[in-house]
Amino acid sequence: MDLLKERILGDGIVKPGNVLKVDSFLNHQMDIDLINKIGQEFKRLFADEPITKILTIEASGIGIACLTAQYFNVPVVFAKKSQSINLEGDVYSTKVESFTHKREYDVILSKKFLTAEDHVLIIDDFLANGCALRGLIDIVNYSGATIAGAGIVIEKGFQCGGKVIRETGIRLESLAIIESMTDDALTFA
Repeated sequence: MDLLKERILGDGIVKPGNVLKVDSFLNHQMDIDLINKIGQEFKRLFADEPITKILTIEASGIGIACLTAQYFNVPVVFAKKSQSINLEGDVYSTKVESFTHKREYDVILSKKFLTAEDHVLIIDDFLANGCALRGLIDIVNYSGATIAGAGIVIEKGFQCGGKVIRETGIRLESLAIIESMTDDALTFA
């Protein structure tokens, strides 16, 4: 997706430790026009799948998932990183490690929002080592639902996440794959 790559090159900031900041347009301040086009692209890529739910993890994936869901006309469900008094009943639970936060979370999703009848498209902003995505895959598997695929906005192709997920046979579509990243440059695959 050329528009996304241009935005990453123009506004993205590379920080030490293989961190790419895209908070000016994707995951803090959101460029709705760009994210709308991202949603259209995910619809084009997964148009052949009978999607019934879009699943993401809080917090950065929620906006992207919502704008994608409008094209599939399906609900968005998101895994929460903490228990709250509003979350009642049985839940699916797994552990994920955040690449950027360097922290492990217990991720939970109410069982009433994901069932064996669902065909799920997983959406997230980044794929690095694949921990969050593997956690979401675990939740879908626990529910008995079908994984239609995973749509990632930015994949760090030089890290292991994409390779690990593709080796499982899950359809993975990344809109921008970064091949290499240094403090002063990045290249796309």
